[in-house]
Amino acid sequence: MNRRSALSHAGALIIASALVLNASAAGSAAAGLWSSTVAFSNVVASSPVMGGGYPAQPAYVPGTCGPQPLNSNHSESWIAVKPGTEDLVGASKFFISKWSTYYDFHLGSYTILNGMPVANNQVQGYDCTTVGTQDMPPSWTMNTDPNVDFDSKGRVYQTTLPFNAYWQNMHPNAAVMASYSDDLGRHWVTANGGQPLEQSPNSSSLQYGHVEDKQWIAVNHIVGHPNQDHVYAMWSVFDGASSGGSVDLRLAVSRDRGATFTRYDSFTTPSISGRQNFYVQPSIDANGDLYVAFASTEKDKKSGQVTLWVAKSTDDGQTFTFSRAVAGVGLIPTADLPNTTFRDGIVESFAASPNLPGHLYMAYEDWDTAGQFDVKFVQSTNGGATWSAPVKVNDNAESSALGYTDQFQPSIAAGPNGAVAVAFYDRRAACPNSRSVLAEDIGRTNFCIDVTLQAYKDNGSGAQPVLANTRFTKYTWDPMNPGQHVDGIGQMACAAHRDPCTERAFIGDYFGLAISGGNIYGLFVSTHYGSSVTADEGGPVYYQQQVLAKVARSEYGTGY
Repeated sequence: MNRRSALSHAGALIIASALVLNASAAGSAAAGLWSSTVAFSNVVASSPVMGGGYPAQPAYVPGTCGPQPLNSNHSESWIAVKPGTEDLVGASKFFISKWSTYYDFHLGSYTILNGMPVANNQVQGYDCTTVGTQDMPPSWTMNTDPNVDFDSKGRVYQTTLPFNAYWQNMHPNAAVMASYSDDLGRHWVTANGGQPLEQSPNSSSLQYGHVEDKQWIAVNHIVGHPNQDHVYAMWSVFDGASSGGSVDLRLAVSRDRGATFTRYDSFTTPSISGRQNFYVQPSIDANGDLYVAFASTEKDKKSGQVTLWVAKSTDDGQTFTFSRAVAGVGLIPTADLPNTTFRDGIVESFAASPNLPGHLYMAYEDWDTAGQFDVKFVQSTNGGATWSAPVKVNDNAESSALGYTDQFQPSIAAGPNGAVAVAFYDRRAACPNSRSVLAEDIGRTNFCIDVTLQAYKDNGSGAQPVLANTRFTKYTWDPMNPGQHVDGIGQMACAAHRDPCTERAFIGDYFGLAISGGNIYGLFVSTHYGSSVTADEGGPVYYQQQVLAKVARSEYGTGY
């Protein structure tokens, strides 16, 4: 890196500030594409910070971990509300310096006070600068898969997945761990006495067997409940799944606010669900019962479809009953979405109502015979005993004559007093003529991305839509950014860990949505906001930033 680039990286600042708008004035290019409008705000939450990690050369060399600027892409996110407040903690991937194209990142968190982001930092405890050693572990090349939830006393938790680059022979492969913070994400303590919830000892990072992934967390924050502040960590273990093997689910429980966790149990799934069960998402309902959504191939992944299940435990995760929420959910037959090179993410999103016992909500993406994604919604009002028929969430006009656009990667949230919301990435708007859109992409259709929000209200007999789809982003953004280079290196976040990134570019497998007493919050990617890192081509690099969106619940009417 030359001196000018180094100074630019170390001192990079996002050229953006709080942006408050009414969706009806959110850009003439998108006028009329959303039939309802609400007032909302967009604020860039991510900003450059110093942290620790490895330079990608492009290989990762043990012993080279050190201080690094975390100042480039911020992909994939989650968010949670501290109960009874408008304070939140978010989390996302923080990519390291100029090496995004080699999939070089750690986890970071966002401190959000009274609905406004005030700080962000690396999640401590997984890199050499915060553990004080180059030994692997406790230092890892990466840490991934953001997820957060609060207990009743304001402690926030996440299940983490530290791992070593799986495309080269490093030891060990990965571990499932947990961390918690008592100051809204500014400082993190490694839970379970610093020990993994599961690790494959000294295994090669190249192995296909026993690969932990896609972990999640849920916390019972019901004051006075027998299981108050019990923490449920869940994850998948892929065993040769790329060649048709099995995927098992794991559960570990902490009953002392993260000090210790039980030894994990294999989460027994119905024999009919098949050998591959994944995308686990736990949630706690108003009774304090633990519900767990997951996907299964039921037959074979090559069938192009999955089934979505929900498990229920009334005894603190000891035993479960199962219900099939929906079958025949279509999978995209390719790794990347049409017209672009970014890969698809997790199929479903799940939430249980915090005030209506047994009310369960699931949104999912569904690839259909027209060769496009829609977002669907199902629900249960009786703890999963029965499920509603799927209904389409996105209301954009589309047909063989009009053309089709993709609506995908939904996120669902349930909040106080029956509020429910679904947000999703949406390609209904053509790419605008903007400095943040690559010249060759301007005007392209089914290409650039917005976020759309659909509100629901559950008055006790099931969630019903409130208004139509509303836009949740001020600016339509180009997923092929950053298309710029720094010191000759492409800046795209790339799950294929290569330069150039011609496939499996990465915008995240999911994004965050949460509902408080007063607002609906989203935390998602946008490449609209230029950084102060100067590209080789001149001008700013348009990295993926995390945008905090907020809409007041009152926008959806009295009683919402």
